[in-house]
Amino acid sequence: MIKIEVKTFEALTKQELYNLLQLRSEVFGVEQDCVYQDIDGKDQKALHVLGIKNDNIVAYTRIFKPGDYFEQASIGRVVVAKNERQHKYGYDIMNASADAIQTHFNQSIIKISAQVYLKKFYNNLGFSEIGASYLEDGIPHIAMIKE
Repeated sequence: MIKIEVKTFEALTKQELYNLLQLRSEVFGVEQDCVYQDIDGKDQKALHVLGIKNDNIVAYTRIFKPGDYFEQASIGRVVVAKNERQHKYGYDIMNASADAIQTHFNQSIIKISAQVYLKKFYNNLGFSEIGASYLEDGIPHIAMIKE
């Protein structure tokens, strides 16, 4: 079981910021062998959804209000530590992120840019594909929406 916390950029401690950036780097940079600009200047606008277990961030997303990333509210940088994936924390962090969008932004329509190989995972959460797949940072992605 993970504990969920939702924080603004300003409310993150230095240690939390370090830990979430480390988790993003471990998964997106090292595990997926993807070179891209993770620190993109958008973290300051986002709300950060932290999945915490034993005082460690093991799952994470960042969420945006409509207009800050896409026209609709959005969830991005969805990540679960490799050694914690067997617990299905991806579902917990995504459901908590959708709830946070409803609570903080009063929105229920959510758009994401999903890695194609995770399409079924997002389908299980109520997202549907829109448009054709495309390359983002050398990885096939597809736009998806949940209404």
